[in-house]
Formats: sequence, C-alpha cells, structure tokens
Amino acid sequence: MAVVIGIVIGAGIFRSPQMVAANTGTPGLMLLAWGLGGLLCLCGALTYAELASAYPKVGGEYVFLSRAFGRGVGFLFVWARLTVIQTGAISATAYVFGDYMERLVPLGAYGSLAWALGATIVLAIMNVVGLKAGRWTQNALTAVKVTGVLAIIGAGLLAATGQAPPEATVTTDEPTGGWPGFASLGLAMVFILYTFGGWNEAAYVAGELKRQRSGALWVLVGSLVLLTGLYVVVNGAYVQVLGLEGMVAEEAVAAHAMRVLGGPWAERAVIVLVAVSALGGVNGTIFTGARAICGLGEDFRPLRGLAQWHPRSGTPTAAVLLQSGVAVVLIVLPNLGEAFREALGPGFKAAVEYTAPVFWLFFLLTGLSVFVLRATEPEVTRPVRIPLYPATPLVFCLMCGYMLYSSVAYTGLGAMVGMAVLALGVPVYLAFRRSGRSGDGILN
Repeated sequence: MAVVIGIVIGAGIFRSPQMVAANTGTPGLMLLAWGLGGLLCLCGALTYAELASAYPKVGGEYVFLSRAFGRGVGFLFVWARLTVIQTGAISATAYVFGDYMERLVPLGAYGSLAWALGATIVLAIMNVVGLKAGRWTQNALTAVKVTGVLAIIGAGLLAATGQAPPEATVTTDEPTGGWPGFASLGLAMVFILYTFGGWNEAAYVAGELKRQRSGALWVLVGSLVLLTGLYVVVNGAYVQVLGLEGMVAEEAVAAHAMRVLGGPWAERAVIVLVAVSALGGVNGTIFTGARAICGLGEDFRPLRGLAQWHPRSGTPTAAVLLQSGVAVVLIVLPNLGEAFREALGPGFKAAVEYTAPVFWLFFLLTGLSVFVLRATEPEVTRPVRIPLYPATPLVFCLMCGYMLYSSVAYTGLGAMVGMAVLALGVPVYLAFRRSGRSGDGILN
C-alpha cells in the first residue's frame, strides 16, 4: 500500500485544486467530485488487476490491447506514450515545478517557463549520462510528497479550530450557487482524475500477488480509499484556509495557504516540498518513458536507433533525447505568443488538456479489452478476478467514455492537437508495417 500511495501522489495535488475549484462553484460539490474520482479510479484499478494477473508480461496496456484488438492498436498506444501521454505528463509536472519555483525565485514574466524548461533539460541530460537517482532517493522523494500533503492537512485542521473559512464565492464560466453545468463539472473531473493518475501502475503491483487474491484486492481497495480520503481532506484544508475564491485566485494553492497560516517561512517550506516532488515526477517519467520507447526500435527497422543503449552510461540515449525534445516543445508552445496562450491556455492547463483525450481513449479500450479477452480467451487463468463483474468494468468504461467526451468537448485547442498527433501514428504504423519488423521486441 505504501508503494501504491507513493506512485499515485504527485505534484498534481498541489496544482490541480485551483482548476477543480474554479469549475465546481461550491465547496461541497468540489469535495464530492474528489470523492467520486476516487471511486471511479477504484473500479479501474480492479479492472486492471485482473488483466495484469492474467497477462503478467512486460508491456502492460500494450499486451492487453494487442491481444484484444490487434497489433495496430498496440502500436498506437506506444506511439501515444512517446508523443502525447508521457511527454504531456513531463511538461505538466515541469510546469508545477515552474509555478512554485517562480514564487521562491522570481525570474520575470516567463519565469515559470524558464524553470520548467531548465528542470526538463537538466534531468534529461542526467538521464543521458547515467546519473540516475538510487532507491533511497526515490523513497525520500515519496516521503517528501506525503509530508507536504500531511503538513497542509495539519495546518487546515488547526485553522478549523481557530477561525471560520473565508467567504466561499467565486466567479466561473458557469453560474455559481447551484449546479455548475456539465461542461464545468467535466473539466473539473479531467483535473481530478489527472491527480489520481498512476493507479493503473498500482494495479500492476497488486496483480503480482497471484497467490493472494484477497491480498491483492485489499491493496487496491485500501490504497485508493486512503488516497481518496487524503485528497478530500487536503482540499477541505485549502477551503478552510483560503475559501473557494482564494483557491481560484492562486495557482500555487498550497504555498499560498501556508503563507496565510504560517507566514513566509511556512510558504517557502511548502514550495521546496512541492518543487522536490515535481522534480522526482519529471525524472521518473523521463526514466520510465524512454525505456518504453526502446520497444519501437526493437520492433521496427526504421526506428532501430531508438533501441540503442550507450555503451558507457548504460542509458537509451536516443530515446531520452527524443522524448525530452517533444516535452520541451510542449512546454514552449503555450508561450510562443498571446494567440497561442489564448488558444491553448496556461502551461499546466494546456499540458493536461493535450494529454487527456488520448489518455482516456486508451483507458476506455483497455477496459473494453476485459470483456473481449474473457470471451476470446476464457481458458486463461485469472488469479485476480474483478469483483461484481460485469458491473465494475462497465462503470469504468462508462467513466472513460464520459472523460473522453469531456476532455474533447470541454477543453481547449490543446486536446485537438493531442488527438491529431495520435492520428499521425496511423500512417506511421502502416509505413513501418510494410518495412517489416525486426528483432524480438514487444511486438513479436
């Protein structure tokens, strides 16, 4: 459970609450939306647990999608990880780092951009030359993340005993004081479920407990219940200290809340905690994403260079550089001019919206693969079986369908750009298929 919580808690909980508050309109609905996000992720995690235990092979979703829908869909998933999902996650987390560091060391109008670019480039270089964090460092980063969240919760509880929360009024695109509308609620859920991101990796961890079905289910249920409670309570702390209007007004919500309670030193302490957490997220995403990209080079001759590892540093140099280059483009794009910023939105928002529709499309296909594989491969042993089947995976698929719709209908131009980049993978796959596969990679 500690591993699962460490995977899921990221820098998003320090940045997404502003977007969620702006699109829910009332504290009660905001907290309810966070709770609903945890419930939906639990349905997804249970769905993934069955797939991971039935097909315990390297490749994750690629394996499930390829067996259920064919190699073409599997290729598009790997393509999406390279061009949209992983690189979008890198840029979004880098912007969290930039937003918080700009409060600590201001660099001017483009300070957040400069910090985000600097972090991405430096960490990419470190991964190229082989200076990667050890296990103790990753554990320390997880402890820092959890410490930051618990500190804010503690501060909020102290505030609750000594003062009433500020007036919770806010101006959003929808009327406040009642139902905010499907557009606002859908956009809020995009950011909530982004913050819960990583539970699919958690399902792989639980799926490895093949001889302990009840243990695997308890890991998933217990972890997501704790995470949901943590997220609900920390957002309650934000509201208690700042009010809903204060949450919407501040991009660095956690830092501002601690400044209100403890002054500049408390604010700086939270900034450091969040910045370290974000750096760990960027580094981890670069590290794992580059290694997944190597599979393309192993399977397709035109991309053979991506499978090459540096003989001295022992790192996939070409894959790291390609992935980091795409991430840099995504970081810079919203800041090329006022027209780009108006069309795409602020950096963090643009990065999440660019990623969201592609992310939810493949989640939906993975959920559907449970039904397909149960029908086409009933002989496969499934050590972890989904409770309340077919209701649980059906709820997950309905959630994914709604989030796919919301991430296209209620977001900006960035979502369309992400879908267009995914579509470019179709002719790429057809060209590479004609050129032939090579080696014994994940597509063979």
